[in-house]
Amino acid sequence: MTYPETIDYLYQLLPVFHRIGKKAFKANLDNTHALCEHLDNPQKKFKSIHIAGTNGKGSSSHFLASILQSAGYKTGLYTSPHLKSFTERIRINGEPIAEESVIQFVKDNKSFIEEVKPSFFELTVGMAFEYFAAEQVDIAIIEVGLGGRLDSTNVITPELSLITNISFDHTDILGDALSKIAAEKAGIIKPNIPVVISEKHTETELVFRNKALEVNSPIFFAEDYFMVNESKIIKGLLELNILNKASNTNDILQSQLIGNYQRKNILGVLSAVQILNKNGYNISDEDIKNGISKVIIQTGLKGRWQQLSNQPTVICDTAHNVSGITEVLENIATISFGTLWFVLGFVSDKDIDGILKLFPKNANYIFCQSNTPRALDAEVLKMRANNFSLLGTVIKDVNEAINFVKQNAKINDFVYVGGSTFVVAEIKNL
Repeated sequence: MTYPETIDYLYQLLPVFHRIGKKAFKANLDNTHALCEHLDNPQKKFKSIHIAGTNGKGSSSHFLASILQSAGYKTGLYTSPHLKSFTERIRINGEPIAEESVIQFVKDNKSFIEEVKPSFFELTVGMAFEYFAAEQVDIAIIEVGLGGRLDSTNVITPELSLITNISFDHTDILGDALSKIAAEKAGIIKPNIPVVISEKHTETELVFRNKALEVNSPIFFAEDYFMVNESKIIKGLLELNILNKASNTNDILQSQLIGNYQRKNILGVLSAVQILNKNGYNISDEDIKNGISKVIIQTGLKGRWQQLSNQPTVICDTAHNVSGITEVLENIATISFGTLWFVLGFVSDKDIDGILKLFPKNANYIFCQSNTPRALDAEVLKMRANNFSLLGTVIKDVNEAINFVKQNAKINDFVYVGGSTFVVAEIKNL
């Protein structure tokens, strides 16, 4: 099989969450354990860091990978979903897995795949584990796909666990209260393995503390150790003045990821690095600065407050739930511009009304639709947006919608493209 044929084969044979949603989620680890056994348990052959959270886990994974690369470690990185190519999910030192390796993995394991029929995500986890083991990485950053306790990645015993933001998403699977969602994320906390919590929240703190106590896991809340004194954009970089509370010293960090919400993720990452150093890793302050400032260059991360063009300014972001969109709108509120434009598309299983009520009425809206079965019909989106006095036009194709706005907006206008990872994934020249 060719590479496109291989990917099509997997999509057609296996349940794929980003296409069909909840029906693809397996509420146990049986298939993952079976796959790992079949592959001779590659997850036991490399060191790892496990990262969960509602928002911020992708950025945090890339930050940590970039820092470790800067420190000279051969670093694996497993994330999901991908934006343009399946190979983005599995990287070593920023380089995606070769298409030939994907083809060979499927060829070697075709009989097992057809017999057990793991989910698409379960299979990609196994592929990543085997690749990292075969390539003898020094350490791999493993991002949870959904939840934590029952996520396919939760068969590893990491050096460290990191849990980022907790907010409402996938409530039909994870629960309808922050404490329930936190309990699912806390499922990655392992016996005697330290865990960092990026954000302290009254509804979730006790959940994490109790789980850590139960399994004798040292727990660290990032804001107890670091604090952002000031954040600003300078020459296209997010500049953070960060206080180290233990040493009472300040440091300046600059990030290629300029969304102001990254300040929360970075505190968790700094706390994680501090623990790694205490446990024998050698990561200097310069490695931290270099890794954070070059995260896009070194790991290939895209779609996080990414500027697509100037005059007018066009920004895209993969935020897709109430918490993420709230952060985006707070960021927009700090910017001066003429007219505000939104190019929006969502998947149908999100809290659409909860998200729409966040958006300002004094803006121009273009409603689009990504090419995935889960996408909310753009005409339906327009009608639901009208209920919140968000008025606009339907242009279903994402790129046609962007081009329409660029042709009609003035040079000092601001254009935001998002609402769904899959909308961002369809942007040309991302």
